[in-house]
Amino acid sequence: MSAVHPGYAPPSGPDRPPGRHRAARWLLVATVAWAMLLVALTWWSVRTDPPTVKEQRTISQAVPVVDRAVGRLVAAIGPDGVWVMTPETVEKGCRVTPVSDGAELIRGVDVLVAEGAERPLLDRVADALPGSWRAGVRDSVDGPRLRADAGEFVLVEGEVPEPGRVRLTVATGCRPADVEFGELLPLHAAGLALEEASRALGRPATDATEVVVARCPDGGKAWTRWVDAGSEPVSLAALAPLAAGAALVDTPDTYAYRRGPDIVLADATGEELRLAASTGCTG
Repeated sequence: MSAVHPGYAPPSGPDRPPGRHRAARWLLVATVAWAMLLVALTWWSVRTDPPTVKEQRTISQAVPVVDRAVGRLVAAIGPDGVWVMTPETVEKGCRVTPVSDGAELIRGVDVLVAEGAERPLLDRVADALPGSWRAGVRDSVDGPRLRADAGEFVLVEGEVPEPGRVRLTVATGCRPADVEFGELLPLHAAGLALEEASRALGRPATDATEVVVARCPDGGKAWTRWVDAGSEPVSLAALAPLAAGAALVDTPDTYAYRRGPDIVLADATGEELRLAASTGCTG
């Protein structure tokens, strides 16, 4: 029998294995830590990852969902908002699978607000969207961001690209492109309000305007008609006589006013002046 020195634990030879309670305790700790990691990863995925396109749903199958989502956003902005639907774009070249190319359809709505009112607008839109969309607004290093799932793996986002402007976008994610891209692009039409604005600014009127349409929750339609009005400098004050009441927005680079049922916007923030006339949802 070996001696045991004071202050030292007796030796544990092969005939004295560690206690089972210690192994069970470490197993419990590891299980709890793994569960917490899964919860954290799930929360992060829900908040940051775009919806996955299930079962290779195609662009054409997503178009009605995108159309309704844009209409929902227009209705959520409300009748007093100053907004335009942006022309839709189709971004090609993404990868559906390692051996298959795809495309992404993107549509959106730009909203002009007073500086400092961007976050309240995003909050109001999020609150007005269907509960099933799980819409929410969070703060990020780039400012407040809205995020929602319109269903069928269509993502809705909102951001503040510059002070006084909120951009809401609806995107399909990368999908198989089963239609010709020309079939998804806007049609052409003429708008009386745009012709009036063009004449007031001394720019030639055109009947080849881009048209963006969305279906409203009440079954009606919202419209935006766009037209390019040249790159030469021009004073937007020439539009003031056309306004029904006070201007909705009046800055050196943007001017918006109501003309009958339309919201007319002159936007000179880009390389070329663009005129838009929008008619919103009635319900």
